[in-house]
Amino acid sequence: MPRKEPRNYKQEYKDYHGTGTQKKNRASRNGARAEMASAGKVSKGDGKEVDHKKPLSKGGSTAKSNLRVVSKAVNRKKGNRTSGANK
Repeated sequence: MPRKEPRNYKQEYKDYHGTGTQKKNRASRNGARAEMASAGKVSKGDGKEVDHKKPLSKGGSTAKSNLRVVSKAVNRKKGNRTSGANK
């Protein structure tokens, strides 16, 4: 089996994760998690995730009315679809 080149994590960060847009999105997600944690709905290591009913990528907000706590499996299955959308 041919050997793959090792991943260049610094380059990946520079090209994608380190962009201004991605930093802003990450800050929004972290803020939503912190808001739900202060409300006592999630805690570190509980295996739950904060889901945006209308995804940020589709114009959703981080308002409490757009947030809900779901399992990791549910959040991954939903992806960036709205919570009312079918599979």
